Amino acid sequence: MSAAALDAFVAALDAGKPEIQTVMLLRHGHVVLEEAWSPYRLTDRHLLFSVSKSFTSTAVGLAIDAGLLSLDDQVISFFEPDELPETVSENLAAMKVRHLLTMTTGHSQDTVEALSRDRRMVRVFLGLDVEHEPGTVFVYNSGATYMLSAILQRLTGEQLLDYLRPRLFEPLGATEATWQVSSEGITVGGWGLSINTESLACFGQLLLQRGNWAGTQLVPAEWYEAATSKQVPNDNEENPDWKQGYGFQFWRGRHNTYRGDGAFGQFCLIFPEYDAALIVTSATTDMQAILTTVWDHLLPALEGKEVTPVARPDRLELSPPSGPTPGGASGRTYTFANDNASGLIAVRLDPDGTGTFTFAGLEPGATDPVDIVCRPGDWRELESVGVLKEADPETGQRVVSSASADGDTFVATIRFLETPFVLTLACRETDDGLIIDATQNVSFGPTSFTLSSEV
Repeated sequence: MSAAALDAFVAALDAGKPEIQTVMLLRHGHVVLEEAWSPYRLTDRHLLFSVSKSFTSTAVGLAIDAGLLSLDDQVISFFEPDELPETVSENLAAMKVRHLLTMTTGHSQDTVEALSRDRRMVRVFLGLDVEHEPGTVFVYNSGATYMLSAILQRLTGEQLLDYLRPRLFEPLGATEATWQVSSEGITVGGWGLSINTESLACFGQLLLQRGNWAGTQLVPAEWYEAATSKQVPNDNEENPDWKQGYGFQFWRGRHNTYRGDGAFGQFCLIFPEYDAALIVTSATTDMQAILTTVWDHLLPALEGKEVTPVARPDRLELSPPSGPTPGGASGRTYTFANDNASGLIAVRLDPDGTGTFTFAGLEPGATDPVDIVCRPGDWRELESVGVLKEADPETGQRVVSSASADGDTFVATIRFLETPFVLTLACRETDDGLIIDATQNVSFGPTSFTLSSEV
């Protein structure tokens, strides 16, 4: 591939509205492009959201190859009678492993919200109404992937991450992998996997090589052939690249591509015709815009077409907010009820333009308070975040912060670098306390809310 074509692609990503954090492109087994928008890094672990599903699919393929289950096994056959509803409906009884894999369980909507209301997630799933005959309707369903993980754990006696470590992650060099576990002790499967961009690129290359890695067949080629093929139609989806068919936890896309993708713009996009894999981590609510940029600027280069040269920026970065240095703060400490979306429990604004923001529970299971100091100027990186980081550096996350002023308002910006999330806190001191207008760049819920300090 020409350097000019790659430069033009990077320039298009940089100029687009979606915030790109890292990108890697593999062609014929070689890395031809790798970039990170500072302060992000290719080697940092990154939360992949639903790209996790493609790894769960891989584990199912391994278990089938080991003779532990089959595509046509009944879902209810893996669970105890006390986990099933008193009356097992005809549709629930008809639900098979293949229906979990293809998102055709028969539910009318994603079950994940219902599962999240109760720690007994398996029992909740099995107790939900199955409105349609399994196999007849495609409905994207993260709860179905959770059930695949639960089934694998019952069969192997291991959590999904532990099952995949020696069989997939360690051979690929993805030893940094972590995966969220539910309150009932099951790897969540459909989300929650964190690996770095380089490791995800290795997974992309494994897909291109149909499961073969360094001469060893890690995953049966037949499984990936089936998993990445169109198993069911999904014409009821809206965006063009989400209605090309669905495999076993893989999306089919336009231009004969397939992919694992995750919320807010995480992609492992495979071009089998061109022996290429594209990895993107980003923060956006418009995932189609990234794919459109790929079709407009990268696909022509893969096809060998002439590309108009466009110089890429000298430096790829997501700059800290610009603005004057905050000043005139009182130096008081304000406290907040520990029931807000951000986990913020205290703020101190000092006259020198420094703000100290105290959070509770930034890491899963952590409750010890964590101070994030925000100062004007370049991004300031914390050495550690959360009690888990202090106990085990391998499980912590990188966080950077900066501050600026907007009139009399102190504006703190905090980037959680191993996720897409960016938190902005606009703080206004009043005679009665501190008011914070908080915004988050992307979210599954509201992206803005207001906090008032406790009296």
